[in-house]
Amino acid sequence: MRIAISGKSGCGNTTVTRLVSEALGFEMINFTFRSLAEERGIDFWQLSRLAESDDRYDREVDRRQVEMALSHESCVLGSRLAIWMLKDADLKIFLDASIEERSKRIVRREGGSLEDRMAETSDRDRRDSARYQRLYGIDNNDTSIADLVIDTTALNAQAVAALIIEEVRRREA
Repeated sequence: MRIAISGKSGCGNTTVTRLVSEALGFEMINFTFRSLAEERGIDFWQLSRLAESDDRYDREVDRRQVEMALSHESCVLGSRLAIWMLKDADLKIFLDASIEERSKRIVRREGGSLEDRMAETSDRDRRDSARYQRLYGIDNNDTSIADLVIDTTALNAQAVAALIIEEVRRREA
């Protein structure tokens, strides 16, 4: 079974992807801009700015994560566009949360002020959405492609992972 998990920054994508993959014993695939930036030895924000004017960064990340997913019979792919890019995923999940909650999580993870993180997160959402639309014709605000949309605002990562695992078990029955 291949599971795709998407959501905007701060929704818990990476943590939930890890928890689900560990619980099910599936390979975790989470190759992102952060991964590519680390691989290339540059700052994440610098790579994000480069990607705004050079499509090859998005295309490389998206291509590589799909290739990784397809090389495994069972995996959990977590990325902003996983549910759209891994077209044959057996289960597509979109994680959502309020901008305020997402920003609070980013503050806990990376520091900074809530006000600054809310502005950065809102700006990042806008830029990412415009880029996905331009590159692939994907509206990442349209979650109709997802089998399951989970509002994580009031849930911790373990509770979200439990909902996904429950859905996997239901489908396997």
